[in-house]
Amino acid sequence: MDKKRYLEDKISRLLDMFPVVGVIGARQCGKSTLVKKLRPQWKYYDLENPNDYHLITSDPISFFSLHTEALIIDEAQQFPEIFSVLRGVVDHQRKSKGRFLLTGSSSPEIVKGITESLAGRIATVEMWPFKQGELYQKPVSSLYEIVTQGNDPNEILNLKPVVTLQQAISLWLKGGFPEPAIENSNDDTFHMQWMENYIHNYITRDIRGLFSRLNIHNFRRFLMLLAQYSGHQLNMSDMARALEISVSTVKDYLDIIHQTFLWRNLDPFVKNTLKKVQKAKRGFFRDQGLLHYLLRIKSLDELLLHPVAGFSFESFVTEEIIRGFQTTMATGLEFTYYRTVDKSEVDLIVEGFFGEIPIEIKLNSQINKHSLKGLENFIADMNAPFGLLINRGNSPEHISEKIYQIPVNYI
Repeated sequence: MDKKRYLEDKISRLLDMFPVVGVIGARQCGKSTLVKKLRPQWKYYDLENPNDYHLITSDPISFFSLHTEALIIDEAQQFPEIFSVLRGVVDHQRKSKGRFLLTGSSSPEIVKGITESLAGRIATVEMWPFKQGELYQKPVSSLYEIVTQGNDPNEILNLKPVVTLQQAISLWLKGGFPEPAIENSNDDTFHMQWMENYIHNYITRDIRGLFSRLNIHNFRRFLMLLAQYSGHQLNMSDMARALEISVSTVKDYLDIIHQTFLWRNLDPFVKNTLKKVQKAKRGFFRDQGLLHYLLRIKSLDELLLHPVAGFSFESFVTEEIIRGFQTTMATGLEFTYYRTVDKSEVDLIVEGFFGEIPIEIKLNSQINKHSLKGLENFIADMNAPFGLLINRGNSPEHISEKIYQIPVNYI
């Protein structure tokens, strides 16, 4: 069963505005299924299919002279030259919109092609494994429209749960990759086998194919070590010593896993001139099911007792919020974290034309007023309109003059 994805309407709207739309994201997150569902009558070619690859790459100019519109090209990064050829095809009928859909699961070549060849001609949308409401086929939370439209923040108090708390926690534990989530969500054996094969294929096929000179053994060790750092500020020197490799190699590995959409590097917020801000990067695995597999965590009880629990929950919520904002048509969005040298912290800062919204994330359901100090300091320093606390509470609440609590299953 194909589930409706939150990005469907956004992609269709962008096809009305641009000649080309690119859908990028991790392997197996549902890109191919989505684009074929959106435009079922369009011709579809997969550049990982040897026949399709040969058909297009042997004479791309001739190919596109026969296919000037209504075309889906999957895994476009396999043939980077395609972007410069497409530029000429698009420019020949520059005002014609909605002609091509591209997908890609590795951003270096995609981004290079877009910026160098298709700038101004393409809109790029980032796709992800299931957001919690997608898995259970519920409407997206209205939180993101409230924020991006600059609505009265008191509308937050009227939010309805998207899913049950149990469903939200289940997605946190097992992750949102469509196949294991849909095929048999209760079959732990299938889930574990899928994760093992996903990691194996990611390393031996995707990474080896993109970076042929990479030491695959070291990269696998790096993945296992990185699971220990997920959600933390990254100490590259410590990681390099543990792996007996150089700091520059660690940086290269981090860039690779970020560019293939399994990891998110979160930059620090540095715009507060009143405080001395820490500038170390923080990062996390974008799918917590993948993280929990690497850490050999199989059950909710094991997870809640594990030292990673708080960091993992924070990463899960951060990714859920980022995905929620990406479903909107809002532009200029930035996502950072905030920490000062005197240890004042905010887990996530969302910036846009609506201002700066600080968000604190807590695994527990009880509100600890002391833990909100970083949020309150940021709101005061930056004159932020309001802040959010996301936790396992029962309902949205106005917990101080400018801070709203929202349960995780409402986002």
